[in-house]
Formats: sequence, C-alpha cells, structure tokens
Amino acid sequence: MPSLQLLAIFFLLTTNLPAPAPDDARPDTNKRVKVAKEGLRQELLKRTQEDQDARKRLIELNSRRRAENDKALAESAEFKSLRDIDRKNTAWLKMVVTAHGWPGKSAVGEDGAQAAWLLVQHADHDRDFQKQCLKLIQAAFKKGEVTGQQVAYLTDRVLVADKRNQLYGTQFQVKDGELVPFPIEDEANVDKRRKEIGLSSLAEYKKVLEKTYNVSKPDKK
Repeated sequence: MPSLQLLAIFFLLTTNLPAPAPDDARPDTNKRVKVAKEGLRQELLKRTQEDQDARKRLIELNSRRRAENDKALAESAEFKSLRDIDRKNTAWLKMVVTAHGWPGKSAVGEDGAQAAWLLVQHADHDRDFQKQCLKLIQAAFKKGEVTGQQVAYLTDRVLVADKRNQLYGTQFQVKDGELVPFPIEDEANVDKRRKEIGLSSLAEYKKVLEKTYNVSKPDKK
C-alpha cells in the first residue's frame, strides 16, 4: 500500500481539527467573539474545507486501490487536483503572511488560526515557507495566538523533512504494513512532551491514525 510519506499530505488530524461548522451551528459563545479580520477568516475556512474535501477523496481512492503503488496513486486525477490546491493555497497564504503577519486567533478567531496552520502544514512543496511560518507560529504561541498542538505538528513536519528526529511523534510512515513514527528524539520522554503541549499519548495517537487510514499491525504468522 502507499507509504504514509505520501499519505502524510492527507493529514486530517481528526483529533485536533474538526471540520469548520457553519456559523449558525456554532455555540453562541463563538458567535459573540468578534475577530479583527472576518473576511480573512472566512477565506481561510473556505480554503481549508476545499483542502479537506480533496484529501478525503484521495483517502477514499487509496482505500479502493489497495493493491496499487505510490506511483499509480500519484498519477491519479485526485492527487493532481490536491497538489494544485496545495500550491494555490500556499501562494495565497504567502501573500496573507506578508500583508498581515501570522493570522492568529485575535485576527481570525480560533478556527481561522487553525485553518491557517493547516494550510502551511500542507505546504510541503515549499519547505522554506514552512520554516518561516514555524518561527512565526512559535512567536505567536508565546502570545497565546496559536495552540501548542499547532506548534508541535509543524515542528515535527519541518524536522522530518530535514531528515532530523522529530520531537513529538506526530509524523508517521508505513513499514512492512505497519504504521510507525519517524525517528523521535529522546523517545522515552515523548509522551511527557506531548502532554505538556496538549497532545494525547503516542499510543493513542497511533490508534487514531490506524483508524483514519485503515492501517493496522499485520498479524504475525
């Protein structure tokens, strides 16, 4: 089956990223919170929905084509569409960051800030931009403008791309039919770091990924 290095672009992050709900479905407390840039928030949510819909289609395609390899999946119309969406969103987000800095929750609300993070998380074709945004997100975290989870996922994304050990174990791959994390720095203390930044244990997270991508540990014969 396709490796999670390819599947990594699908990251739905179901434990941390609920699909944006319509305004009339959100709690009244959210409706009373005014953000500085409502138009930007709405555009972020729209682009994130497009991102997630495209990834769901590709995951469904992969489930139907279990026997096919990475090359076959990468040549599919669904993959090419997703690649175009990612590139389009990255180019747009670059303009946003240049004009406004990192869009934190004060500017675009918690859901808008989460959406901005998701778009840069999927900007794997532009590593320099991911690294630039990681610095901005780290600074924003100190001001309470983003979540620790967002810092953790993008930190690991950048480290793994640079072939370095990740810190929080958020990035996985498939080896011999089993989901395993990319190498983790000081793995004995990874759950401590995950807890401190607001993540579930590594074992719990792995179960979520196995369910999301329909991958389970192969039976030993």
